[in-house]
Amino acid sequence: MSIFAHANYDLRTELVFWYHLRTTDAESHRMLIKAYGKYSLGKTWYFEWFKKFNSGDFDVKNEERGKPPKIFTDDELQVLLDEDGTRTLQELANQLNMTQEAVPIRVKAMGKVQKVGKWVPHELNERQKEN
Repeated sequence: MSIFAHANYDLRTELVFWYHLRTTDAESHRMLIKAYGKYSLGKTWYFEWFKKFNSGDFDVKNEERGKPPKIFTDDELQVLLDEDGTRTLQELANQLNMTQEAVPIRVKAMGKVQKVGKWVPHELNERQKEN
């Protein structure tokens, strides 16, 4: 057997094929284990898809999941930084009800770094470089 990395979409498409040949989920599972070995998926996975096919739903596309919503906006963070540019990550995290690990990711994405205890733009303009 060759090393084969499949996409789950490919296996779902194959399951539709096995379903139309009237094989059971267990038979399909055995055949795909024989074909793909450890690269195949668990028996429960096959059972769930056959259950879906039995209900007449043959859509094998991935469901859209999207990203989880932000808990706070960059605007809220910017307001806090504008009010007091000397706040620590812990203070910002507490005020935004976030973990201390999440705040620096947003601050960095906003192009800010902390220098000498103050949050400043990562890229300074000429006037800022003179001061």
